[in-house]
Amino acid sequence: MSVVAKYTLLIGCLSALLGVIFGAFGAHFLKTRIDEYSLSIFEVGVRYQFYHAFALILYAFFLQSTGSEDRGPTIAFTLGTLIFSGSLYALAFTGIKILGAITPIGGVAFIVGWVLWMMKTFKL
Repeated sequence: MSVVAKYTLLIGCLSALLGVIFGAFGAHFLKTRIDEYSLSIFEVGVRYQFYHAFALILYAFFLQSTGSEDRGPTIAFTLGTLIFSGSLYALAFTGIKILGAITPIGGVAFIVGWVLWMMKTFKL
């Protein structure tokens, strides 16, 4: 497996692992400590973290099968997770509404990752 594919797989697996931990934390610890609205925000962060953890894992196998070394989607999905999910986690914990303004930047990073992967796949 290429170095880029290995690191992409590693990042995807670590993100999925943290998603399980954060999901359990939300379901068992936060459920009684934050309000329903904040818990729903936290759960959206976990959900999108999982979606893109799986995307990273699939992309690693795509890289391996094509022999590509294109890091673009890996970087975009990783930054998207950090910014999108991270800002939602921070918002859920702190209630600081301005953090919600950062979330769309992570969403754009997710979109960029998918577009880059599509362009790579279809050579657009």
